[in-house]
Amino acid sequence: MSYRITLIPGDGVGPEQTAAAKRVIEATGVKIDWDIHEAGVDIMEKAGTPLPDDVLESIRKNKVALKGPITTPIGKGFRSVNVALRKELNLYACLRPCKYYPGIRSKYQDVDLVVVRENTEDLYAGVEYDLGTPEAKHIIDMAGGRIREDSAISIKPISATGSRKIAKYAFDYAAANNRKKVTAVAKANIMKFTDGLFYRMANEVSKEYEGKVEYEERLVDNMCMQLVQKPELYDVLLLPNLYGDILSDLCAGLVGGLGVAPGANIGDGVAVFEPTHGSAPKYKGLNKVNPCALILSGMLMLRHIGEADAADRLESAVAAVIAEGKDVTYDLKPDRNDPTAVGTQEMADAIIRKLKK
Repeated sequence: MSYRITLIPGDGVGPEQTAAAKRVIEATGVKIDWDIHEAGVDIMEKAGTPLPDDVLESIRKNKVALKGPITTPIGKGFRSVNVALRKELNLYACLRPCKYYPGIRSKYQDVDLVVVRENTEDLYAGVEYDLGTPEAKHIIDMAGGRIREDSAISIKPISATGSRKIAKYAFDYAAANNRKKVTAVAKANIMKFTDGLFYRMANEVSKEYEGKVEYEERLVDNMCMQLVQKPELYDVLLLPNLYGDILSDLCAGLVGGLGVAPGANIGDGVAVFEPTHGSAPKYKGLNKVNPCALILSGMLMLRHIGEADAADRLESAVAAVIAEGKDVTYDLKPDRNDPTAVGTQEMADAIIRKLKK
């Protein structure tokens, strides 16, 4: 069987990372016809936008995309190309596994968490009004003295529909992947209506999984402390958009950083797989940056399309190279200045050699 999958190289270090990931994924033996489309600052001058229509059309048609990191132009265009992709394709679920692989420098060795983040609502919905605008003044007047006159305003929408949908995704993921517990994380003791609604919907959905998946709730500030003290107690974390963004980086830090943090954005029948880290333009063309986050995002993609055996073999190969510690990039060496560190493509070559064994 062959799959047609959209490939977005991105910019900065994106093209070299996607080249590495593409070779590793192909080495699993899964046949993929890559439909390559450009997005980001490198295409903006030619296309007039960092997110051309053909990118969206390709993803809608192929249903699956692998995407390198993209730089969002400062001061013009989209607030974020990534946010625009999520909105245009209604990619409501952000999935970020954070798993420790032996050989990585970390203070923790017993972490295997999955962050499930609602991707379309909350403060990231972008409903903001600047200081002095009629809209801001109207809201300030409505608040009856509770907001200072010289305030800018950001609105935080949390819907029953969106909260129920992301909770269902988290519980379905837990049940399908032999995960034991879902922990909903919010700040409902203060934001009783918005975060309170998120908890209520998660609790309602949890009833459908009684006896299969445990459910609990944690306040976001306490959750940060819990993750630093005893991350081994947690499994699947379910969060609204802003908290999910922050805690997913915290969880990545527990397992060695963004260089080993894969990600997926899931919608109804459409999925985009990408690393958690940015495009690191200062390293562009240097063949230096760790490719594991994008390669492991490819592993998530293989699982998504039903190629579980290939995904398992790819993950094992990545883990073996990291554990060996020889053919790894500078950030995975005990000393980041170690002259034996290899480049992006050379680490991909080492993973391919493990796959072929």
